[in-house]
Amino acid sequence: MTPQKRHAFYAALRAANPEPKSELVYHSPFQLLIAVILSAQATDRSVNAATGALFERAPNAARMRALGVAGLKPFIRTIGLFNTKARNIIECCAQLLERHGGQVPADRAALEALPGVGRKTANVILNVAFDQPAIAVDTHVFRVANRTGLAPGKTPRAVEDGLLAATPAEFLSHAHHWLILLGRYICVARRPKCPVCPVQRWCEYPDKTPA
Repeated sequence: MTPQKRHAFYAALRAANPEPKSELVYHSPFQLLIAVILSAQATDRSVNAATGALFERAPNAARMRALGVAGLKPFIRTIGLFNTKARNIIECCAQLLERHGGQVPADRAALEALPGVGRKTANVILNVAFDQPAIAVDTHVFRVANRTGLAPGKTPRAVEDGLLAATPAEFLSHAHHWLILLGRYICVARRPKCPVCPVQRWCEYPDKTPA
């Protein structure tokens, strides 16, 4: 995809959704961090269903750490891998309190040092909570980047690097959400909804689904 096409691609996404937002419900960087940890191999809907009561009971690191693993599990039992996630979250809260005064750090290395936080989660926090130019590559973003020709790559990191290089600076703040939402609702895995896709004109997918 040429630079001109990439610019037009993102401009079309911006025109369709000027201010995209995360579908996770949160009210602080800490709550976003917990929601993203819980969202691994789970839907945003299932996470939101669990975190409503959880965040009311434990809105910050100190309150959540006080729950302990046993106290946290009942809130997240409906989410996949909840046993592992409960342990990681409680230890994450302990480290936030001990090393960062209970606040979520705006630094990649510090984020990735937290239990349950890998590169993808760190990218979400850096971009959404701190407005840094980071793009988290989940299955949706990976598919969109490869299928459309925007930033092909064989691994999530290769796609991430390609997207950061290919995305014009004016679009970096929202690129993460535009690509996730495009993959989640239009450029879906089995039968992409090409006739209603806002970027179909610039997409290089050879088998566009006919109207």
